[in-house]
Amino acid sequence: MAPTLTVRVRRHILNLRLTVDLGQVLVLFGPSGAGKTTLLRCLAGLDRPDSDSLIQLDQTVWDAPGVHVPARNRQVGYLFQDHALFPHLGVAANVAYGLHHLPRQQRPARVAEALTAAGAAHLHDRPTRGLSGGEAQRVALARALAPQPRLLLLDEPLSALDTPTRLRLRTELRRLLLAAGVPTILVTHDRAEALALGDHIAVIIDGRLHDSGPAEAVFNHPATVEAAAAVGVETVTTGTVAARRDGLVHVKLADHTLQAAQDTVGFQEGDRVLVCIRAEDVALELPGPPRATSPRNHIPATITAIHPDGPLLRVALDAGFHLTAYVTRPTLEQLALAEGSRVTAAIKAPAVHLIPHLP
Repeated sequence: MAPTLTVRVRRHILNLRLTVDLGQVLVLFGPSGAGKTTLLRCLAGLDRPDSDSLIQLDQTVWDAPGVHVPARNRQVGYLFQDHALFPHLGVAANVAYGLHHLPRQQRPARVAEALTAAGAAHLHDRPTRGLSGGEAQRVALARALAPQPRLLLLDEPLSALDTPTRLRLRTELRRLLLAAGVPTILVTHDRAEALALGDHIAVIIDGRLHDSGPAEAVFNHPATVEAAAAVGVETVTTGTVAARRDGLVHVKLADHTLQAAQDTVGFQEGDRVLVCIRAEDVALELPGPPRATSPRNHIPATITAIHPDGPLLRVALDAGFHLTAYVTRPTLEQLALAEGSRVTAAIKAPAVHLIPHLP
């Protein structure tokens, strides 16, 4: 059974409650300055939360009124953002640094085991100076795993790497974490990294928990407008529920009516809602009658801007409301898209996510 982490923390801007089963990788996600690293440091015992806080892993209480377990007694592995390897020690000595509790004769085997788990066995005899960013990250992970922690904490583990290395190591890091079998909490503010590494996501904004749940659910169906902005939903605009029929919610939006398939709230006619649409869920077509197999929503729009965005192109649209789509370069050329072009934005009903509009 997965361990349960119960957190009720006040510290600086942090003021949140979180209870989660740590079966795999939990990602703390949110903008810079949201309080993610502060929470991680409180979990590790490096920062002490306010006296009315509670941090508990299964039956072990680490912080509570009158209780504070020092960091050295928590059995927590911590991988710092800059890896924080000791440059005067070699790789094996770095990994062995936290093994003083073991008899000396048992330490080499534990070091070798941790390096193997981190995919770094070939670095055992190397000096720390001269390691590449990816190699240093693996050694730092091995050092965190060597004491066999009950909980593993990673603070922006890929941010110190160059972009090609970071992209290459995402999948490898997740494989290593799952193979290690240690409950893991990872901090990031990078959406692609969160989706690649996390099983569950907790969205933290201004020190408060705004959403939590399976990664895909949180990113595709955020619970609040603040969470939608944090996870990068490109279109968030106001509409009014016009009707409910055939299992769909019909929403009046500017001069259009959109159909949304998702409705866990039970919206009623006349309710004000926030309509959330991801850019990757918007397909662009040339004006004309919709195809028989095409999505339910077809919105006439005018292209107002086109900007490169990595391997894709980000297309800004005026549909009576601001709408964003992503297209590939071949699609741009095939449809001869340019600023001022008239297009049809095709959106499937399940891709239209509704959030209650709070006054």
